[in-house]
Amino acid sequence: MSDILKVDSISQFHKLLKLPAPDHPLITFIYDEDLVKDWLDESMYGIRFSSSMYTIMYKDKISGSLGYGRNSYDYEEGTMIFAHPHQVFTVPTKEELRKKDGWTLLFHPDLIIKSNLFNQMDSYTFFDYEVTEALHLSKKEEEFIQHIADQIKTEYSQNIDKHSQNLILSNLELFLNYCMRFYDRQFYTRTNLNSDLITDFESKLKSYFKSEQIVKSGLPTSNYFGKELNMSPNYLSDLLKKETGKGIKEHIDAYVVSKAKNILLSSNQSVGEIAFSLGFEYPQSFTRMFKKKTGYSPNEYRAKN
Repeated sequence: MSDILKVDSISQFHKLLKLPAPDHPLITFIYDEDLVKDWLDESMYGIRFSSSMYTIMYKDKISGSLGYGRNSYDYEEGTMIFAHPHQVFTVPTKEELRKKDGWTLLFHPDLIIKSNLFNQMDSYTFFDYEVTEALHLSKKEEEFIQHIADQIKTEYSQNIDKHSQNLILSNLELFLNYCMRFYDRQFYTRTNLNSDLITDFESKLKSYFKSEQIVKSGLPTSNYFGKELNMSPNYLSDLLKKETGKGIKEHIDAYVVSKAKNILLSSNQSVGEIAFSLGFEYPQSFTRMFKKKTGYSPNEYRAKN
């Protein structure tokens, strides 16, 4: 496996790409047209790298492929891709960048560390999506996103004053909030495809509890269903939540509670036996979860009914 180049700062990125010094030490836009200049070292194309920055890529009016993690993604116009710090990318070839439409927004976690936005980053779950779960924008959405991106660039490129940080962060938060809205739109407009995925998920959930896996491996995880359905756990959970109101964990818990209720009322098995049969290592964990979901302990539920 080839070495992975690690990039720890915005300044380092600019130096590697032989770009002018950044206007701001913690946030920058890098344009695809700047990556096909004659001065750029040919060895930079096709290399694998990871950075300490949040990465947002916008690709417009071009087709090509992007290496991301272990996968490659063919992108077309109006596509946005998000990645959290330390994700691995492969730089496209010069030929793939020739049409010069696209940009990458990079910002370091230190930019937001003292702000409310830092505490909200976990809600932007698309930073953990796979590249094949990219955001596809309508023309109007592209124009909207581009407008906010221009506002961010304008703000950090001019002379820094006491208002600059708040304005950069407020525009960045607005940018991310609209990306979340557009992802929601994408979920809703793919309802037929989503219905098939939900059916597959429910089938795999039932099959898991009927198999020996429940005893051998314990309760199923979000990662398990992500692998089974060939998508990231976060994307699958968000899709389920948009369509059904419940994420992966909530679906698993609901199924466990339903199975437990049936066993409690139709058998004389002890709480420990039921817990083990449903994938719990400890009866106390099962009892806590059951009471949290129903308001009763398993024994109380059995006695009440």
